[in-house]
Amino acid sequence: MKKIQILGPGCSRCNTLAKRAEEAAKELGIEYEFEKVTDIDRITGFGVMVTPVLVINGDVKSPGKVFSVEEIKNLLR
Repeated sequence: MKKIQILGPGCSRCNTLAKRAEEAAKELGIEYEFEKVTDIDRITGFGVMVTPVLVINGDVKSPGKVFSVEEIKNLLR
């Protein structure tokens, strides 16, 4: 099972990344746990200063980037 987290305050970019991440996981048919992290202390605990951030199984992927569905699918494989 993959753990997918979206770090960010809930801005439109964060929401877009969250939607795309869930769409990618569903298209791949993988089991996943999804979490939106909006608490600033938890976000900075990941060592990032720019949002949104995609985190897969604790691994931070390009802070500040809104990946496409296809890019996320490649990261989840």
